[in-house]
Amino acid sequence: MKIKKILYSAGSSGFFFDDLRAIKQGVSHDGFIYNGTPMTSGFDSVRQAGESVSIILELEDGQFAIGDATAVQYSGAGGRDPLFLAETYIPFLEQHITPILENLDIKNFRETAKYLDHLRINGKQLHTALRYGLSQAVLDAKAKSENRLMCEVLCDEYSLPVIAQGVPIFGQTGDDRYDCADKMILKQADVLPHALINNVDEKLGRKGEKLEEYLSWLVQRINKLRSSESYHPTLHLDLYGTLGLIFDCQSVKIAEYLAVLGEKAGGFPLYIEGPVDVETKAQQIELLGQIKKQLIKLGSPVKIVADEWCNTFNDIVDFTDAACCHMIQIKTPDLGSVHNTVEAILYCKHNGVEAYQGGTCNETDISARVSVHTALAAQAQRILAKPGMGFDEGFMIARNEMSRSLQILKMKHGGNHDTKKRI
Repeated sequence: MKIKKILYSAGSSGFFFDDLRAIKQGVSHDGFIYNGTPMTSGFDSVRQAGESVSIILELEDGQFAIGDATAVQYSGAGGRDPLFLAETYIPFLEQHITPILENLDIKNFRETAKYLDHLRINGKQLHTALRYGLSQAVLDAKAKSENRLMCEVLCDEYSLPVIAQGVPIFGQTGDDRYDCADKMILKQADVLPHALINNVDEKLGRKGEKLEEYLSWLVQRINKLRSSESYHPTLHLDLYGTLGLIFDCQSVKIAEYLAVLGEKAGGFPLYIEGPVDVETKAQQIELLGQIKKQLIKLGSPVKIVADEWCNTFNDIVDFTDAACCHMIQIKTPDLGSVHNTVEAILYCKHNGVEAYQGGTCNETDISARVSVHTALAAQAQRILAKPGMGFDEGFMIARNEMSRSLQILKMKHGGNHDTKKRI
């Protein structure tokens, strides 16, 4: 199927861009915004509205395929590409990418995606957001040209079985960690609550006491609000490296504290994302590995999840090969083209590490729906409900796209109405 014409439209993302460097320097809150001067290039304010660019491909049969170029909340931080603004990148797309895409024949998604992912303009690879959006549009085009779901295209090109099995959905509360947790329990989210534990004094406590209190509350709340004991969610907390701050990155003390959290989890599986955040990837891998070994030594069932310093496909390979954690977050926009996400999930699973297909609150409905299909095709262990920080909207997008797709797969490939049925 050939591309006839290319259009671009500026859009809004599901959250905001935040200047992490300025935030770490202690800028103050003023309601929803931050006071202070931005420190990262491209920012006009410490918090500013998130943006996206829709890439619209008119196909030769008259159909339109769409992908959304989006970037993570903390753009420009931790080695990530710079702030992604529509006014900067639409002219770039029109000048450099439109001539390449016009009359391009999409015979194979994987090959086309890799071509665009490795494309260099003036010696530089495209911004990760552009590679992300372009690959979504190409996948949508390939699927529409063959009257198939995007996950079917991926299964075919990666020689994967088509499986009508849902992927657990992970909800994030943002700062509203109490009311949103209630929402998650009522809607029976598979994994919860994330909780955004990114401040020692406000959310963790200098001895970890505030997080212990929150976890105890959460367990009590699940037991109170769930309609039956058959609802047995997995608990997943993101600590943004704060344990390293209060325990001076001492692996034994961190593991002992995590083991205490495991005892307070009330029998629910407990995953801890980002317990530490150190200065280099090598140090991060080493320290996470030490914590994991200590947890095993203690006989604790708590599992740790890698996030920081694990941004690209090559990073994910390095963390996986080191066996330094139980699970890795595959942050979809940071990997660029979505074929990298699929391959990262498969690499983790093949090597005994759980794959959490994450992303960012700063994505769009389009990118979130495509993410459902990559997760279904590769059968990730969990998928983030996105975009936004209000839980309901992102959860609706992920769950409904997944539910619709599963019903279509079962109709086309056989099987019954059990979403856990492999076909």
